[in-house]
Amino acid sequence: MYDYVVVGGGSAGSALTGRLIEAGASVLLLEAGPRDRHPLIHIPAGFTRLLSTDLLYHYETVPQTGMDSRPRIVPQGRALGGGSSVNALIYIRGQREDYDDWARAGCSGWSYRDVLPYFRRAEDNERFNDEFHGVGGPLGVEDLVQRCELSTAFVRAGQQAGIRYTPDFNGVRQNGVGFNQITTRRQRRCSAAVAYLRKAEESGRLTIVTGAQVDRIVIKSGRATGVVYRHNGRTVEETGCKEVIVSGGSIQSPRLLMLSGIGPSAELEKHGIPVLSDLPGVGGNLQDHAEFPAVSYCTGRYGYYGQDSVLNMVKNGLQYLMFRTGPVASNVTEACAFINVDEPDERPNVQMHFVPIVFLDLDADTVKKAGATINPCVLRPMSRGEIRLKSADPAASLSIDPRYLQHPEDCRIAVKGLKAAREVLAQDALRQYTEEESLPGPSVRGDAELLEFIRRRAKTVYHPVGTCKMGMDDEAVVDPELRVRGIAGLRVVDASIMPNLISGNTNAASIMIGEKAADMVLGRPLMTAATI
Repeated sequence: MYDYVVVGGGSAGSALTGRLIEAGASVLLLEAGPRDRHPLIHIPAGFTRLLSTDLLYHYETVPQTGMDSRPRIVPQGRALGGGSSVNALIYIRGQREDYDDWARAGCSGWSYRDVLPYFRRAEDNERFNDEFHGVGGPLGVEDLVQRCELSTAFVRAGQQAGIRYTPDFNGVRQNGVGFNQITTRRQRRCSAAVAYLRKAEESGRLTIVTGAQVDRIVIKSGRATGVVYRHNGRTVEETGCKEVIVSGGSIQSPRLLMLSGIGPSAELEKHGIPVLSDLPGVGGNLQDHAEFPAVSYCTGRYGYYGQDSVLNMVKNGLQYLMFRTGPVASNVTEACAFINVDEPDERPNVQMHFVPIVFLDLDADTVKKAGATINPCVLRPMSRGEIRLKSADPAASLSIDPRYLQHPEDCRIAVKGLKAAREVLAQDALRQYTEEESLPGPSVRGDAELLEFIRRRAKTVYHPVGTCKMGMDDEAVVDPELRVRGIAGLRVVDASIMPNLISGNTNAASIMIGEKAADMVLGRPLMTAATI
């Protein structure tokens, strides 16, 4: 008998579980992936070698008509810690306006003032301790000790192109170009599992079952009482808990709800699933960031090209083991920029990730050259997709349709974002290391040609959200306390509850959601910040 069953040990699920245990509760945490024991998980640069492994799901979308009618691969974490164990460690929260927009849309208690205390409570920031940042929390946030010459050149090039420098993307203003802070502690990855679950396991009140595939939620008389899951060839039914909390992420959470009879009635009936709660929003409202490359090859062995040779791996590994410095201490994506391509002083609508290698999609041909890649993306896409079941079989694949670049406004901003990236790439600070632009290339000039290039080269930034939307409208799946409508004792706590995609990387926000949800589950007074 457990107080709570949490389905999914990703960023939000780990944070929630850690806080529940801290409060004296007992928790059964079910994770489909393995333990986070792979040594490369805990080394910042190690994630580059994990992207194609089974520590990630490699979901395939339906053909994307807004791109080039090919399917795309959407990787998601498949290990304890979820995406926080395999991502690029970038600590970005989004903009204050993102959360104020949530509140205005009916998500009472989720304005920037309401979420800031939970960001601060989670954080143990190496450099900042002010009204925006906290210290002493479980999540280590540090400055990079390793910055290669190309990343520094990108930050200088951005300023040469008219983008002001910012020392903190999560403080007074997001606008600008600068270096990322990352989720590490003493130069080792501080995933949500490391931050929250290591200490929680010492309590004796946390049971973690990895390799557990949850097939359905047990619902009796309109109340969730437990789950049915498969583990090591056995089917296990765990019931009697106070609440079931679904934290499977934006792809798995709607899948589990639909398999359990919660979702659009027509879809469920099509697969012979009894409808327990007709919620048309389950699986809808899918949003994701899509990025596209501007690339210049280098005139020499700059950046991190060749650092994966046997000799360099030995040398870099020894440097990291002895001093916690060098290329192994890098998250590779060391710098980025946030800009507004229409009004420079307004709220940014494009993010540029800089990568000091030639970085293309996972299924693209490998380019064996040194290079500099700027990947812009539209921060708040208006395109909306959906996730649907193909079958009532829990082992069946899903129909995933993000509908990337189907809204004209996304296309307009994407073209202007690519132009801005090309302008940065052409500045002297970068050109001292690079040749003429390679992608899209100087022959690609007009807006129509640029959009065609974007449609051909665009890829996910690994930020799907929104499929169990929070709100009070007819399409909402959960209310502002993250309770599933129509079913007692059931919540969803992960990025799927975001009504709109935040303006940046989603890991920090997912951890914040887990932190805030813990207070809701425990019935504690919710925190709010003073006016800032």
